[in-house]
Amino acid sequence: MKSEINRDSTPTTALLPKSNPPENEVASSISGAVFNISTSMVGAGIMSIPATLKVLGIIPGFVVILTMAFLVEITTEFLLRYTNHTGEVDTYGGVMAESFGKFGSVALQICVMISNLGALVIYLIIIGDVLSGNESDGVVHSGILQECFGFHWWNSRAYSVLFVVIVVMLPLLLLPRVESLGHASAVSILLAVVFVVIISGMAIYATFHGKTQQLRLFPDFSDGFGFFNLFTTIPVMATAFASCLITIHPVRSELEKQSDMTSAVRISLLLSVIIYIAVGFVGYLLFGDSINADMLVNFDQASNSPGGLLVNAIVRLSYALHLMLVFPVIFYILRANMDEMIFPQKTILANDTTRFMSLTIVLLSFIYFVAIAIPNIWYLFQFMGSTTVACIAFVFPGAIVLRDVHGISTRKDRVIAIIVTILAVVTSVVAISTNLYSSFTGKN
Repeated sequence: MKSEINRDSTPTTALLPKSNPPENEVASSISGAVFNISTSMVGAGIMSIPATLKVLGIIPGFVVILTMAFLVEITTEFLLRYTNHTGEVDTYGGVMAESFGKFGSVALQICVMISNLGALVIYLIIIGDVLSGNESDGVVHSGILQECFGFHWWNSRAYSVLFVVIVVMLPLLLLPRVESLGHASAVSILLAVVFVVIISGMAIYATFHGKTQQLRLFPDFSDGFGFFNLFTTIPVMATAFASCLITIHPVRSELEKQSDMTSAVRISLLLSVIIYIAVGFVGYLLFGDSINADMLVNFDQASNSPGGLLVNAIVRLSYALHLMLVFPVIFYILRANMDEMIFPQKTILANDTTRFMSLTIVLLSFIYFVAIAIPNIWYLFQFMGSTTVACIAFVFPGAIVLRDVHGISTRKDRVIAIIVTILAVVTSVVAISTNLYSSFTGKN
C-alpha cells in the first residue's frame, strides 16, 4: 500500500511512523508522485474557486492562483532542502522537531489535526448541500432529495446528513485498517474526473448556445464592497494548495530517485493551477454573480445551467460520492494522530476496542454537529486558511529557514522566508479582522 496520502485540497498528517516497505515493493515513478500530489490538492477546495473569481474578478483571481502556487513551490523547496541535508528525518514533523524541538512537532501536529477536522466538516456540509440544498442571500436552492420527493422533515439537512454519517461513514470508519479503503480511494478519484469532464462539457454547450453569464474582469467596488474584503479570498486559495506541504514526504519516500521530488512538485502545482483556473472559469461562466461558495448548490432544478435535471443530479452526486469515499481516509489519519497525542503511552489503537470506538464516536459526532451548525463552507475555508493552513504552508517553512539549525540558508533564502511569512501573517490578520468587522456591522 502506498503511504498515507490525502486525496483532497486540505492537509493530512505525515507524522505517524511508517512501517518499512517490503523488499520486493516497486519504487514509485515520477508520474506516480505527480498523481499522488495532484490528487491531494484537488478536492473540496475547487468548489469555492468560482466564488473567489466572483469577488476578485477574472484577472486578479488568476493572478492570485498563480502567486499562491509560486509561494507554495518556494516553501516546498525549503522543506525538501532541510529534509535532504542530513537524511535523518523524512517527515514534516521531523524537520520541525530538528528546528524547534518537541514544541515544533507538536505545533505542526495540532495545526494538521485542526485542518483535517475542518476538512471533514466541509465534506459533510457539501454532502448536505447536495442532498438537502442550501439557502444563500435569500435564495433557496433545493437538494436532490427535495427535487425527487418534495420538502419533508426527513430529507432536511440534519436528517439526510445524519443518515449518511450512520449508514455510509460509520461502517467504513469501524474497519480496523485503512488499507481496506484502497479501492474506495481509487473510485473517488474517478468520480472527481467525471465531475470536471461534465461541467466542462456544460460550459462548451452554454457557450455555443449563448447561455453563459457576463464575467467581471476586475473587482466591483460600486456597491460599497470594501478593498479589504478581497483579502478574504486568499485563505480560500491557500487551503486548496496547502496539502502539498504535508504529502511531499510520504510521496518522496517512495520515489526511485528522491531527487525527482522537486520536479514532481512543480508538475503537480502546474496541473493543479490548470484545474483550478478551468473549474473557476467554468463555474463563473455558467452562473456569474449568482455563484455560491459551494458551486454544487447552483446545480439545482431552478438553475440556469444548460444541463437538465438528470445531468445536474449526476454532477452533484459524482462529487458528493467522491467526498463520501475520501472522508474515511482522512478520518483515519485524524483519529490516529488524536490518539497519539492524547494517549501516547497506550497500545495500538486498533487493538483497544473501547478507545477505538470512543474516539470514533466523539470525533464523528463533533464533525456532524459543526456541519449542521455552520452550513457554509466559505467561512470554514477562511478560518483554516487564515490560521492553521497559513502556518503549515508558509509560517512554519519560513521559520525553519530563519532558524537555520544546519547553517545552510543563504541571505536570499532568509529574505524570501521573511517576505513569505509577513505576507501570510498580514493577509491572515486582515482577513480575520475584515470578517469580524463584517459580522459586528452586519455587512456581507
